[in-house]
Amino acid sequence: MIRSTALVPFFKSMAVLFVFFSLPASAADSSAQKPRELVLLNWSEYIDPELVVKFEKQFNAKLTEVYFESDDLRDHMMLETDGKAYDLALVNGISVDVYRKRGWLSSVSGTQIPNLKYIDERWLDAFPGLEGYAVPYFWGTMGIAYRKDLVPTPVSSWMDILQPAEYLHGRIGMIENSRDALGMALKALGYSANSTDTAQIKAAEQLLVAQQPHVKTYTYIALNEESALVSGDIIATMLYSGDALMVQEHHKEIAYVVPSEGGNIWVDYLVVLESSKNKALAWAFLNFLNEPENAAQLAEFVYYATPNKGAEKLLPAEFLEDPVIYPSQAVLSRSEFYKPLPPRVSKKRNIAFSRALQSMD
Repeated sequence: MIRSTALVPFFKSMAVLFVFFSLPASAADSSAQKPRELVLLNWSEYIDPELVVKFEKQFNAKLTEVYFESDDLRDHMMLETDGKAYDLALVNGISVDVYRKRGWLSSVSGTQIPNLKYIDERWLDAFPGLEGYAVPYFWGTMGIAYRKDLVPTPVSSWMDILQPAEYLHGRIGMIENSRDALGMALKALGYSANSTDTAQIKAAEQLLVAQQPHVKTYTYIALNEESALVSGDIIATMLYSGDALMVQEHHKEIAYVVPSEGGNIWVDYLVVLESSKNKALAWAFLNFLNEPENAAQLAEFVYYATPNKGAEKLLPAEFLEDPVIYPSQAVLSRSEFYKPLPPRVSKKRNIAFSRALQSMD
């Protein structure tokens, strides 16, 4: 999931931002102590900078963020370092169990993080291997963002971008991720996004191959005023729900829809890495983020649904009633969580998506 006002290009994805803030003394010599550092592997702009400042001052800490642009890239960065370069990481639901089995994750509990008491329990067991290892961060949907003023009729189906009308040729955005692109192609064909059926996967591949000449980019769009969706260079694109609201700030004609076939329901989690030498500070950080007041502020910053029930009591009605942030039961009922797939099936699906991309050559 991407949560950004302006996505960092790939060559900057490994850049580290260092932010230093002095700490008001809570003890006679605390101002002289060197700040403890936490390194967080995260999506760009997925945390409110004001909360970072607040945390750093309160705990005499320095938060360093390392950015990734896709779940696949995050997995690659973790593999390159064997999970030993970071204190915390932002992980999608289906990857938590994979990370746990690799021995990368430290345990988390209500003793270490008392504010877990505010978390809605349905997000604590939404995926395998979560219990005792992951703290829910945000949840949302995958759908299509489009320019209402540049289409003759509203976008309502995945087929609108997978078998696009001529006015969309060369003006479509996709995501270079097999789970998302292939998964939604499967949904468009009436199949499960988690299909393991060879014939169904092949049909989705063929749909993506046929679509490819009409796709302008497979890079996730920028969400600031320079976005291709704002300029109209792209008319319709795969996008995460909160990101659609973020880019909508820059153009009132941008709309978001979960297509009639349904979409993906995703959940992001924060995990503490076993290799961290600052686990106590990492737990304190997760507890800080789940103080209801802080969690509510964070939700309004990223435009995503919070799993924190205490925070929901503090959020304005217009936020809680926004169907993009909190989809209707009808939308959720036709959408799916991604499920872990057998390695052979994952390989088959990755190869199918790679072939779709190779058709660009």
